[in-house]
Amino acid sequence: MPTNEFKGRHIGPDSRELNAMLQHVGVNSLDELIDLTVPASIRSEKELDIPEAQSEYEYLRHLKKIAQKNKIHRSYIGQGYYGTLTPSVILRNIFENPAWYTQYTPYQAEISQGRLEALLNFQTAIMDLTGMPLANASLLDEGTAAAEAMIMASGIYNKKKKGAGTKFFIDKNIFQQTKDVVIGRAMPLNIEVIEGNWNEADLDESYFGALVQYPDSLGSVNSYKSFADSLHEKNQLLVAAADILSLAVIQSPGSWGADVVVGNTQRFGVPMGFGGPHAAYFATTEKYKRQIPGRIIGVSQDRLGNPALRMALQTREQHIKREKATSNICTAQALLAIMASMYACYHGPDGIRAIAERIHDKTNKFQQFLKSRGYKILNDTYFDTLTIEAEKDDIEEIRIRALKNRFNFFYNGNTVSISFDETVTHADLEDLKSVFENNKVQHASNGVEYGIPQIIQREVDYMDHPVFNSHHTETKMMRYIKSLENKDLSLVHSMIPLGSCTMKLNAATELIPVSWPEFSLLHPFAPKDQALGYHQIFEELEQYLSEITGFKACTLQPNSGAQGEYAGLMLIRAYHEKHNEGNRNVVLIPSSAHGTNPASAIMAGMKVVVVACDDEGNISLEDLKLKIEEHKEVLAGIMITYPSTHGVFEEDVIEVCDRTHDAGGLVYMDGANMNAQVGLTSPGAIHSDVCHLNLHKTFSIPHGGGGPGMGPVCVN
Repeated sequence: MPTNEFKGRHIGPDSRELNAMLQHVGVNSLDELIDLTVPASIRSEKELDIPEAQSEYEYLRHLKKIAQKNKIHRSYIGQGYYGTLTPSVILRNIFENPAWYTQYTPYQAEISQGRLEALLNFQTAIMDLTGMPLANASLLDEGTAAAEAMIMASGIYNKKKKGAGTKFFIDKNIFQQTKDVVIGRAMPLNIEVIEGNWNEADLDESYFGALVQYPDSLGSVNSYKSFADSLHEKNQLLVAAADILSLAVIQSPGSWGADVVVGNTQRFGVPMGFGGPHAAYFATTEKYKRQIPGRIIGVSQDRLGNPALRMALQTREQHIKREKATSNICTAQALLAIMASMYACYHGPDGIRAIAERIHDKTNKFQQFLKSRGYKILNDTYFDTLTIEAEKDDIEEIRIRALKNRFNFFYNGNTVSISFDETVTHADLEDLKSVFENNKVQHASNGVEYGIPQIIQREVDYMDHPVFNSHHTETKMMRYIKSLENKDLSLVHSMIPLGSCTMKLNAATELIPVSWPEFSLLHPFAPKDQALGYHQIFEELEQYLSEITGFKACTLQPNSGAQGEYAGLMLIRAYHEKHNEGNRNVVLIPSSAHGTNPASAIMAGMKVVVVACDDEGNISLEDLKLKIEEHKEVLAGIMITYPSTHGVFEEDVIEVCDRTHDAGGLVYMDGANMNAQVGLTSPGAIHSDVCHLNLHKTFSIPHGGGGPGMGPVCVN
């Protein structure tokens, strides 16, 4: 066996095992098996035009050169992403440990007790910090969590008001990326998003709810109690997007009346990674437990009466409720939620508070420095962020000096914001002062001595469970992690025979670079010339995925398969609207499809029509013809999975696609089983138009017990 060849070390069967399997199924070679399995009409006729394979060591050298094109500055940009210190015991024993990153989603509780406990810890910490009685574990990012909250609020309000609520208010000072996601999600659902100042808003009954940021994008820590009270008088819901670390020192949103609290847990020891992956959270009240999106971990009993954990209230979820599900969420950044929960366990309530207080203390010192130099600070209250207003020429001078000293700040017109985090040292603070020392700005100061007014300071204890107060040394933490690991099944124990979408490689060589600082420490809003390595990877990956799928273009934006489905369906919707056929809103979905398909279609504002399958699980051509004929004037397209969810390369797939095209529809291919296509056929070869890929299934991103994931979309 070649010692430096990747596939020789990582593709499981040797020639003896391969021959035994071939004999068992009654064929003489792999080629014969493929000829019998994959229809000749869709077989690829040429080799893939991608670079030659590299050995593991060549690959690492190659990727290190790319990584070095990324330049790591001290990024105090904030806006939802912050420097954090990942405890080494968590980095080594969770993030870099295949016993944790190769686990499958914990649908089978008997082999998932360890990760279920870690996720229960995540929920508990979120509930305590937000002051809410219920939380999930977890969601994809803060933006989509806010959009899920908007959709949930709409359903709750309109059930009482019989559809009267069509508007959703968002404060002008929420993070821009959250604003963009909320507006995008609202459009296909005919929700009108109205932006304004929360303290000037007077919302009539056409509004079903509102979203505020806590602290807001300027850094202000506002008390929203009066706003919450005014909404509740009209049965409207208030959603708060809250910084999880700030809640250690400022009042919980639950204490002043928030109905839903969302955010991300990146600050709990998860590197920025140029924007992700990070686990979002979603917390709400007990009365909305059947509307909450995502997984909920519950405490139960086994058959002997012993305490046991399981996923609770699964009838809300897409794999059961399909088009009637509360959300299409499936993969949900579980590995990162586990990291965040371990961070909470390792530091405990006293440690978390101490970290938050150190950050605020440095912010306070810098505020006093700015005040002494005459800068105009826009926010009187703050936790970790200060926003300065000045003439544009003065802002540009600050930017130039900042870059010279390898600092990144957040610039927005004639303002600059500086956000502090737990990585900031006293030396960093002194260097930071030098950037602002030489400025000629002179304004009357309006600073305060302490950025969190007494009325908003947190006085209620949190995280008093023993799990958060027992593992504060590395040895204790390591043993706790190991005890949970021993309760789980992962690839370190055995194969996980749950279908082609999970039977894939997580080679150590592929995952080592994820921990490199050139990749892990970059802020997503860093200037492009500091992220040339990342952009090279993006461009090359888009090219490779387009070639593999037989398509012309690719977007890497969706961060899960479910998000890829949604994005793909929105592309189909946009295509029809561009061709003045916006009335096309019916999607045909085989009865065998995964539950995310119909759930995603509903989110995209489409109507689902189910196509029957025959006794062998294949799409019924007769029923397909009937459904196409019935809906041909409004047909948007069809969603197919190939090979099917039964693992079969259906021979009629081209006819299915062509009949859809003849009726004016487009074909969406779910790429969950793309593993079985690569190099043999492609979504383009079967005449589909759009597909998503699960990079945590077909390619090397680890499944992580339910995420991270990535769902690129390719189009013809």
